[in-house]
Amino acid sequence: MADNKQSFQAGQAAGRAEEKGNVLMDKVKDAGTAAGASAQTAGQKITEAAGGAVNLVKEKTGMIK
Repeated sequence: MADNKQSFQAGQAAGRAEEKGNVLMDKVKDAGTAAGASAQTAGQKITEAAGGAVNLVKEKTGMIK
């Protein structure tokens, strides 16, 4: 009888460990997605700033009238 109880408890522990692993993996995926979105936003801002700087130089040098 003790063997069945121990097997059952071991199965429960394994199930809890698997669920914790799944939760952690979801958190890692979410963090990766957020980091990618943040990097993309930063890249867009840099591109916009660089484009603005180019236009300013063109205006100051008379390339844009």
